Amino acid sequence: MKRFLNRREAGLELAEKLDRFAGRQDVVVLGLARGGVPVAYEIARSLDLPLDVFVVRKLGAPGHEEFAIGAIATGGVRVLNQEAIQLLGITRSTIERITMLEQQELERREKMYRGDRGHVVVKGRTVLVVDDGLATGATMKAAVAALRKSDPKSIIVAAPVVARDTFRELRTVADGCEYVLAPEPFYGVGFWYADFTPTTDREVQLLLEAAARETISPVQHPAYQY
Repeated sequence: MKRFLNRREAGLELAEKLDRFAGRQDVVVLGLARGGVPVAYEIARSLDLPLDVFVVRKLGAPGHEEFAIGAIATGGVRVLNQEAIQLLGITRSTIERITMLEQQELERREKMYRGDRGHVVVKGRTVLVVDDGLATGATMKAAVAALRKSDPKSIIVAAPVVARDTFRELRTVADGCEYVLAPEPFYGVGFWYADFTPTTDREVQLLLEAAARETISPVQHPAYQY
């Protein structure tokens, strides 16, 4: 049974699936914070592409926060899993309260991760949106919905491991979906990593700084906006 050693190895393997995008001036890589950033960093470095972070926050069910009932993303986009909400009997007021708290955290992280650096330009470009794994896909769906507002040329969803049903759903909202593993049964994202230690805020900051400094100079690539 194949498992990834860690997010770095997973990113390197996923980069091989995306090698057709290497070195293209019209392609950017966005890592979903936090766990998607180490994977995205390896892809950006391997393919000589600019990297940025995209912040999406899961809306967790009360008392079972790991179970997503939806997600929010930059740009005021919210995606809700109405089937799960009805099944759990979650009220509208509870959803709004959870959304408000997660929105505050989303804004805090955006400021912390990016600092004074500008964001990469996605308008008219192909965007590779990367996470460390896709279970329900709620977070990724929110990211895709938010990115559509910026008028990209196309959106390619990428993750080392995906649930098969989620893969089929994402193909209907994104312009493509790349992965290394689509196991059945899925079990959960962490099962497919030997080391699934949570990515810290500091790690995200350091990887973004390294990408801007070492992978591609902002002066050399038009996707960087300062």
